[in-house]
Amino acid sequence: MANFIIYDDSSIRPWLLPFTFTRPVSEIRCGIWTLTQKWQHFLKATPSFLTESYLQAKFPLLTTDDNVFLNGAVCATKSIAQAIGRLNEGEALIGNDLIIAYRSPYEVVNPKNELKLISFIESFTVIQRIWDIYGENGAQIKADFEAITHNRTSQPIDDPYTHCYAPHQIFVEEGANIRASILNAQNGPIYIGKNATIHEGSVIMGPFSLGNDATVNWGAKMRMNTSIGPYCKVGGEVSNSVLFGCSNKGHDGFLGNSVLGEWCNLGANCNNSNLKNDYTNVKLYSYATHTLEDSNRLFCGLFMGDFTKAGISTMFNTGTVVGVNVNVFGAGFQPKHIPSFTWGGAAEGFTEYRLEKALKVVEETISRKGEPFTENDQEILKHVFEITRP
Repeated sequence: MANFIIYDDSSIRPWLLPFTFTRPVSEIRCGIWTLTQKWQHFLKATPSFLTESYLQAKFPLLTTDDNVFLNGAVCATKSIAQAIGRLNEGEALIGNDLIIAYRSPYEVVNPKNELKLISFIESFTVIQRIWDIYGENGAQIKADFEAITHNRTSQPIDDPYTHCYAPHQIFVEEGANIRASILNAQNGPIYIGKNATIHEGSVIMGPFSLGNDATVNWGAKMRMNTSIGPYCKVGGEVSNSVLFGCSNKGHDGFLGNSVLGEWCNLGANCNNSNLKNDYTNVKLYSYATHTLEDSNRLFCGLFMGDFTKAGISTMFNTGTVVGVNVNVFGAGFQPKHIPSFTWGGAAEGFTEYRLEKALKVVEETISRKGEPFTENDQEILKHVFEITRP
């Protein structure tokens, strides 16, 4: 039986920073699942990871004499998994000029030139830019919903004050609690994870996903194409956005066309712009080129790396990229790029976030949810601190 390894495509990974500073590409969430979980589901296997050396201790690599290497940026499907199952050693599956997977005893630097190419002619989704995470999210919610709920029965919604539109498109896992809310799945499915909570007065529009143990606070407005990862808390208005997990936007304020990593926190009345006044395409900072790149999108909001926090009433401009472990606050719109381990704001100015203090805050943040701040986590953040210093 083949051994599955998810690898980071070197031509894609830099374009997915700051999120890939702290995780392999496939650990990005798009839809209900992460890209890793999609591979796991369709391959019926648990892959290991081939990623940056400083991430490898947390995301280990397991090799054998018969390996199938999987492109971590690809959103797996049943058809892709079947095509991979037919690969022989020395063959690579390719579609739209992108290597999807290849079978080899060892890592191949250039599969297009070194292996026999097998064409995959069906359409498929690849997360190649950070704006693809929210841009593809609605379609991926629908795909994941179909896979997760196939031949399963939803838990009933017993609350008499909750109203559901298109209830056949709503799936509720065991232990979820929904009270006096409106769930409208006419435009796409709504998935509610295990032990999740939707508080009174909330309005939710599908496609929408709420992860295990996550919470939608009182009177929240959850608009289409939004994924709230496990253990997150959200309130206010959220539109076409993805929160990876363990992040909080618990208060009023708008978050649109945006992506938040893990362990982020937006203070009360934080807002982001997602549309320019002149209706031109949004440009945003790219770690791959260190310049502003055209997203080719009219709607593009905030991209925030892991462990970053924003003080109350912080305002983020259209197409803002914030790095890992940033503490940002203060009046006025923040700059369009805030580097990792930065402390301050547009009005007050910025300084370097002292590593010892930053790590202490991370430890306190994680411990509040009963999670350990491991040595591997510390080493990853120390490495990111060093490679992102000006």
